[in-house]
Amino acid sequence: MGQVVALDALFAGRQVWHGRAAPAPEPGSQPTGWAELDAALPAGGWPEHALSEILLPADGVGELQLVLPTLARLTQADGVIAVIAPPYLPCVAGWENRGVAMARVDIVHAGTPRDALWAAEQCLRSGSCAAVLAWPQQADDRALRRLQVAADHGRALGFLFRDRRHAAQASPAALRLEVETAPARQLRIRKCRGGQPPALAIPFPADRAR
Repeated sequence: MGQVVALDALFAGRQVWHGRAAPAPEPGSQPTGWAELDAALPAGGWPEHALSEILLPADGVGELQLVLPTLARLTQADGVIAVIAPPYLPCVAGWENRGVAMARVDIVHAGTPRDALWAAEQCLRSGSCAAVLAWPQQADDRALRRLQVAADHGRALGFLFRDRRHAAQASPAALRLEVETAPARQLRIRKCRGGQPPALAIPFPADRAR
C-alpha cells in the first residue's frame, strides 16, 4: 500500500495543481420584446433574477402589454408564470392572441395585501416560476428587499406594478420604469442597474412590440 501523504504537503511542494474556482457569471438580461426599451437598458433587457418595478398613473394604461412579449416567450419555452392577486382578471383570449400559453399561467388569489406579498415571495423563491407578476399595495423597503432576495434565490423575473406615488420611495428593484400617458403614452426609466437612466422618455405605442 502506498505511503499516505498530507495533501497540504503536496500543495506546498507544488506537486498538485491547485485550481481556482471560476467566478460566478454576472446575471444577464432577458429581452423585453420592445426594441426601443431594450436599446435604452444597459443590459439590453429585463434584469435577470431581479425585480422590475413598473410605476403607473392608474391601472389599465398598457402595463400588461409591456410584459406580454416576455410572458409569451417564457411560456412557449414551458416556463411557469405566477400572477399574484391581480386587480382585474387577465383576458385569456387577449393574452393568447399575444402568444402567451395560458396553460402555463397560474393566477393566485390572496385575501389580504399581506397574503399577496407572502404568495409573491414564495413563488419567486420556489425556483419553479420563470416570472412572477404582483401588485403590492402595502410594501415597505423591507418587504421589497425580501422580494428581491427571493427573485435572486429562485432565479426568476419579478414584475411589480405600483402606483407612481411610490416613485419617491427607495426601492431595491434593479429596474424602475414609469408609464406616462401625457402628452403621449411613453416609458421613462427611473432607475436601471448598471447604468444611468436616459434623460429622454421612450415611445410606447401599442403596435411596436417585436
